[in-house]
Amino acid sequence: MKKILFTGGGSAGHVTPNIALIEAIVKSGEADVCYMGTGGVEKRLIEPIKIPYYTFDCPKLVRSFSLKNLGIPAAFSRAVKEAKKGLETFRPDVVFSKGGYVSLPVVVAAHKLSIPCLTHESDLSAGLANKLMARKCRHVLTSFPETADKFKNGKFTGSPIRCNVLSGDKSTAKAHYGFDKKSGRKTLLVFGGGSGSQRLNEILRSHLSALSEKYDILHLCGSGNAVHAKFRGYKQIEFETDMGTAYAAADLVISRAGSNTVFELLALKKPALLVPLEGQTRGDQIENARYFEKKGLIRILSQKDGAYLPEAIEDALNDETLKDNLAVSDFSSGTKNILAEIRALL
Repeated sequence: MKKILFTGGGSAGHVTPNIALIEAIVKSGEADVCYMGTGGVEKRLIEPIKIPYYTFDCPKLVRSFSLKNLGIPAAFSRAVKEAKKGLETFRPDVVFSKGGYVSLPVVVAAHKLSIPCLTHESDLSAGLANKLMARKCRHVLTSFPETADKFKNGKFTGSPIRCNVLSGDKSTAKAHYGFDKKSGRKTLLVFGGGSGSQRLNEILRSHLSALSEKYDILHLCGSGNAVHAKFRGYKQIEFETDMGTAYAAADLVISRAGSNTVFELLALKKPALLVPLEGQTRGDQIENARYFEKKGLIRILSQKDGAYLPEAIEDALNDETLKDNLAVSDFSSGTKNILAEIRALL
């Protein structure tokens, strides 16, 4: 049987799209799959799938000047050697990378072994790892059409999305979280990514008393971020593995603007108020959000304007043009397109 090795990590955003593809391949039984990454977040997220996992140490480049970067070349060389050993053990027919610093030594090692590679870029502007590995891959697959044009071997496929994200039922979801579906109250889903967002939590909690008078609120606050708070219709959960049910319960989603989240919302045609992460990244979330705001598919609230959250929520819920634009939007799951590219190399 053919074998596919997946890699990508450093954050949940470089892992969860891989899970969508892995689940589809495992279900079809068409190939054996395995994963290569560090002992960090990618291992925690992949372990429940129960597929072979090869762990190696990988250095992370610090973007600002740091003495830590002086040790990067030697550490990276060791990482490539470790990755090569893993590849020689698994002997995959294809390597699929979801980007992030974890994937770079794996793709470099695979290229040395003449194993065909694909990588996928989620954001509008490509990350450093994908820029560095692009020439070592048959194609750079992209979530945004414009991003594909930036690579000689770029190909637009869309973003991979897990099937269970798209299969929730609204009535069942509201009952699951204990919301009274007969009350007529709109439901807000608020979350800040896989590990939560301290700033987004603070913004929401500063308005909880007023918001809970009007809305039911499902708050995915992140591991270790729960606080004591008793308000009508307020449900606080640290981490939700079933995002399909969480999305289904919501009339409006308030979240960060990570690419994976945005494409899930668009595929679901779910109205959203995005609060992009600022100052801690290369600005990819702001770029993603502005791209879709210009198309009239989402609304944006800057985190510095958190005091206006109640007004922003009301405006978004009453925005009929937003709902009309989402209804005719052609952004959908790219899982089938990406699987076709993988199969072409088997």
